[in-house]
Amino acid sequence: MNATSPFIEETRFGNWFLKTDVWRVSVLCRALNDLNHLTPENSIPNRPRILDIGCGFGHSFGELATRFSPELILGVDADPGLFERASSAAKNCVSDVKLHAANAAHMDLPDAEFDVVFCHQTFHHIVEQEAAMAEFFRILKPGGVLLFAESTKRYIHSLPIRLLFRHPMEVQKTAEEYLAIIRAAGFNLPDERISTPYFWWSRPDIGFLEWIGLSVPEKREETLVNAVAIKPL
Repeated sequence: MNATSPFIEETRFGNWFLKTDVWRVSVLCRALNDLNHLTPENSIPNRPRILDIGCGFGHSFGELATRFSPELILGVDADPGLFERASSAAKNCVSDVKLHAANAAHMDLPDAEFDVVFCHQTFHHIVEQEAAMAEFFRILKPGGVLLFAESTKRYIHSLPIRLLFRHPMEVQKTAEEYLAIIRAAGFNLPDERISTPYFWWSRPDIGFLEWIGLSVPEKREETLVNAVAIKPL
């Protein structure tokens, strides 16, 4: 691994949370549903080759297989325990899944190899974010799709997240800053392919105010950003 891109080990609570139904249903599936809504029709080919960045325990493999029927899912993660963590999910997936231990900024993969890059709740863990985005652009085929779903600085710097999880705090960015990184890498990303959901788990009050009947604030610093970006032909 590149010396400038240290792996930051997740907390015990963080690793536990990634195995819960709350993560799978309220975080992963809701992000995929939103990204599906934003994706232009016919932009993802039949039987795509998908790169899953920061695949963790592999919980996304089954969801990606169900939604896209891919020819291949390549799960990439910098965690030294990748194969121990994700091998079971890879083996049990209905699609062909392979695992690749690498830092997202230095993946050692061929150019124009994949139809889709799926980057869900991973980018805020990456130190060399611009380099990683350039890698996403490089390994996508012309016309390839980046499915990007990320928590912003406002959320990652909140007290509960600081206490319960571990992140490289100095690289956290706003929604606008993440979108700027995507566009600077060369991706086509119009505003209509962007959303900023305000899911209950991303709010400072964890949804309590809405639960007691108060309205969600219209003016706020966004805690999440989802985007579907396309590499030009």
